[in-house]
Amino acid sequence: MTIHIGAEPGQIAETVLMPGDPLRAQWAAETFLSDVVCVNRVRGMLGFTGIWNGHRVTIQGSGMGMPSMSIYANELIRDYNVQTLIRIGSAGGMQPQVKLRDIILAQTASTLSSPSMGVFRELNFAPCADFGLLRHAWSAARNMDLTPHVGGIYSSDVFYDERPDLNEQLTRHGILAVEMEAAELYNLAARYGRRALAVMTVSDHLITGEALPSQERERSFADMVEIALTAAFA
Repeated sequence: MTIHIGAEPGQIAETVLMPGDPLRAQWAAETFLSDVVCVNRVRGMLGFTGIWNGHRVTIQGSGMGMPSMSIYANELIRDYNVQTLIRIGSAGGMQPQVKLRDIILAQTASTLSSPSMGVFRELNFAPCADFGLLRHAWSAARNMDLTPHVGGIYSSDVFYDERPDLNEQLTRHGILAVEMEAAELYNLAARYGRRALAVMTVSDHLITGEALPSQERERSFADMVEIALTAAFA
């Protein structure tokens, strides 16, 4: 048991999927896992452990933004010895070839700042995904007749962005999408020698202004969860 996770020793699996929304964690657990047990309710940040194809999996909400992700990822790694952490969530498209409902596999994650900036100070560290997870996620998506986008994303530390100039440069440099958690997850995985990947569904688009309605989001997010689970145990 930690400050933010109420699970007892042994209740958290070595593989954890991390959606931002705790209710999405509940939905994913009830949809994809069997023998599901709720292992965390602290602060309403739900976590569930169950079985997928014979493998133990925990699906734990991470909250919104890199500071919240940092809290849960740190405690999962340091106190529960989690080895594989996969972010599953939504992202805003930033390239014309990236369409609503598309899957993005984040090879790298750029950011202006994150909780790890205090560690790196003047260094511009380049956090990246675990290659094995990335490769298996790509194969899983292709086996589902999907063509995921693989490349760099931007992890923003604000939701209501007021930097159109920065967005313009990110798009110019090929950044596929924006979200709010992956860069810190990749930093922590590198620090502690763990595997990490961010698998995301494009739910809205910064260029076109399009956005998925809630029902469409749920249907599209199912593909993302299946890719993440398959990649984790490939």
